[in-house]
Amino acid sequence: MTAGLPARSLTVAAALAAAGLTGEIRVLPDSARTAAEAAAALGCEVGAIAGSLVFQCDGAPLLVMTSGAHRVDTAYLADRLGTGPIERATAQQVRDATGQAIGGVAPTGHPARLRTVVDTALAGHDVLWAAAGHPHTVVPMTYDELLRLTGGTPSEVHA
Repeated sequence: MTAGLPARSLTVAAALAAAGLTGEIRVLPDSARTAAEAAAALGCEVGAIAGSLVFQCDGAPLLVMTSGAHRVDTAYLADRLGTGPIERATAQQVRDATGQAIGGVAPTGHPARLRTVVDTALAGHDVLWAAAGHPHTVVPMTYDELLRLTGGTPSEVHA
């Protein structure tokens, strides 16, 4: 059901449906801008929150879907991927790449497909929760669904 969803979440809902995912977007009463806020609102482990972080790498955006239980080690990840330096994107670069604001970036629903890395630590959770285009919306999915949805490369993202 998409009634009452913010506009950006409607775009995400359409992308989820097109990918065959059936998880329903949930609107939270309070912000889920951080993994800790989302986990508290959902009553789940912070590690089950699939945080969406946008970086710049080799002149292009890189979306890293990471477990809320830890931080991305950009030097480690660049070494694993064999890329140049990975640097945090600015708020404007995030919006340009995803069409969404920091704190609500979904794994899908972007203007164009983004190169994506999916943290292998997320595989240890039966249900993951990802932002759904707005800081107050989240959507459940499995690790396999997240990989399929994003076309992401599974990788450790911290040493």
